[in-house]
Amino acid sequence: MIRSAILSLGAIAFVASNASAFMPTAQLSTTGRNTIDALKMGAESEVGFGDLDGSSLRIGIIRTRWNDEDVSNLVDGIKSGLAECKVPEDNIFIKEVPGAYELPFAAKLLAMSRTVDAVICAGVLIKGDTMHFEYIADAVSKGIMNVGLTTNVPVIFGVLTCMNEDQVKARSTGDSNHGVDWGKTAVEMALIRNEAMKSGGAGATPATKADLSALGFAAPNPEEKKEEKEKQEAKKAPGFF
Repeated sequence: MIRSAILSLGAIAFVASNASAFMPTAQLSTTGRNTIDALKMGAESEVGFGDLDGSSLRIGIIRTRWNDEDVSNLVDGIKSGLAECKVPEDNIFIKEVPGAYELPFAAKLLAMSRTVDAVICAGVLIKGDTMHFEYIADAVSKGIMNVGLTTNVPVIFGVLTCMNEDQVKARSTGDSNHGVDWGKTAVEMALIRNEAMKSGGAGATPATKADLSALGFAAPNPEEKKEEKEKQEAKKAPGFF
């Protein structure tokens, strides 16, 4: 009986490992295509968002200068997503840092200031020949999560961690630009947080554009930015950055 069972298991293993030998060519082709499609799914959004009204929200974007072109594309996507949620352009503030490793610290400073309703950290990490990628990706993801949990301000993980340039392009351009969803996610989480804080928690301190300018965050409007800068210079406000 035991010998029969062993033989049966062996037969099953043989059939499983050689299934392609009995599979029609057309079906093999389809299977290959399905595998490729599955690998590409990461470049397509599967998240649905309802109607989000972010017209009263202020959103801070911390972005890296490293991989500038790709990150700039992601930031454009973030702005597009925020615009779809009715966030005024004047309520979007951007600060640059050198690389991804610096994102959590800058995000924490901004979150602690209570001048924005959510923070989006945008960057790109690409796998190289050393362990640098693994160390940075792990530290940054944990750091960004920690900032949100310790400050009670939503901090969105907008860092692409890709194996090559092609994967980056597939996720930062065109209809698959992940920045769009990151912008919408920031609005949704900010609204959830603000609603929860109405029931007794300490809400965010109302901030003026001058407050954000003092922190080093630039408003998109050049004239407004210049005016605020002159005001801050007159006050000699040190700022965080």
